[in-house]
Amino acid sequence: MKKMTKKNMIIDSINKSLINLPSPSNLSFMWNFGSLLGLFLLVQITSGLLLSIHYTPNITIAFDSMNHIYRNMNNGWMYRIIHSNGASFFFLCIYIHMGRGMYYNSFMKKNTWFSGIVILFILMATAFLGYVLPWGQMSFWGATVITNLLSSIPYIGNNLTYWMWGGFSINNATLNRFFSFHFIMPFILSAMVMMHLIFLHEKGSSNPLNLNNSFDKIPFNPFFSIKDLLGFTIIMIMFFTLNINEPFLLNDSDNFIKANPLNTPPHIQPEWYFLFAYAILRSIPNKLGGVIALVMSIMIMMILPFTEKNKTKNSNSFSMQKIMFWTFSNIFISLTWLGSMPIEYPFIMISQIMSTLYFLFFLINPMMNNNWNKILSRKIY
Repeated sequence: MKKMTKKNMIIDSINKSLINLPSPSNLSFMWNFGSLLGLFLLVQITSGLLLSIHYTPNITIAFDSMNHIYRNMNNGWMYRIIHSNGASFFFLCIYIHMGRGMYYNSFMKKNTWFSGIVILFILMATAFLGYVLPWGQMSFWGATVITNLLSSIPYIGNNLTYWMWGGFSINNATLNRFFSFHFIMPFILSAMVMMHLIFLHEKGSSNPLNLNNSFDKIPFNPFFSIKDLLGFTIIMIMFFTLNINEPFLLNDSDNFIKANPLNTPPHIQPEWYFLFAYAILRSIPNKLGGVIALVMSIMIMMILPFTEKNKTKNSNSFSMQKIMFWTFSNIFISLTWLGSMPIEYPFIMISQIMSTLYFLFFLINPMMNNNWNKILSRKIY
C-alpha cells in the first residue's frame, strides 16, 4: 500500500505541475517560445551526441574529421546541418523569448528572469566553444580574438589566457578542452532549464496584462499543449526548409577553409547571433572597456525588475512601453548588422552611437514609463 501511495503521489504531482497546471487563459502564441527552446535543446543534444561519435579533437585532423562526417558517415551531412542551423534557431527563439519578457514585463518574476539570463550566458559560452570545433579559418581566428580578451584583465590576464590555451598560443590542448567543455555544457544548461521551470511553476506564468488573477485560469492540457504542438509543427517546417534548400545560408564561407595561423582572414566576425555584442565590443577603443561593455550588454538586463514600478498594464500606459521596446528592437537589429560590417568609417561611428543608445534604453525606459503614467493619472483623476 505504501508503494502504491508513493506512486500515486508522484503521478498527482506530475499532473499538477505539467498536465493540469493552471495557466492564464489569455496567453498568446508569444508564450510558445519557451517550449520551442526545450525542443531545440533536445535537438542540439541529440545531434551533437551523434556528431561526437565521429569527431576527432586534434588540430591536424579535426577539419578532415568534419569532412568525413559530412561525406562518409551515414546521414552525417544531415546531423551536421541540423546541429549547425539548430544553434541559429535556438538563439532566434531565445531572443524572441526574452523580448516577449521585456515587452510584457515578465521580468517582474525575478527568480525566473535571473535564471533565464544565466541560461543565456551558458548558451553563449556553449555556442562559442562549438564554433571553434570545425577548425576552419573563422573558427581559429574567432577563438584567437575572443580568448585574447582575457588578457585585458589586470594582473592575471596573460596568465589566465595561457591557462585557457594550455600553452602560449591556441594549440591541440585548446581544442581538446574546448571539445570537453562543449560536450558537458549542454547538461549544465539542462539543469539550469529545470531550475528555470521550477521557478516558473512556483509563481505561475505571466500573461499579457500581467494580472495576478488566480481565478481566470485553465488547465495546461489540452488547451496549451495543442498550441505548443502547432508551434512545434510550424518551426520544424521552417527549420527543415532551411536545412534542405539553403543549408549553409547562415555559415561563413571562410570556415570551409582549414585553419591556417599564418593567414588572417580580411574580416573576422562571429556567427550572426553574437554580432550585436561584437559590435559593442569593437566600438570601444579601450580593450578592457570593450570587454566590460561586452559582458554588461547581457548583465544589464538584470536591472529590469528593479526599474519597473507598474505591475499591471492598460492600453494607455502600455503605449509608451511599446514605442520604447520597438526602438530597442531596431537598435538591436542595427547592432547585428553593424557587427558584420568592416571596421572602418562610418560603421565605427554608427556602432558607437548605437551602443550608447543600447545602454541608455535601460536607463531612459523606466523614466519614460513612470512619467507617462503620472501624466495619464493626472488626466484621469
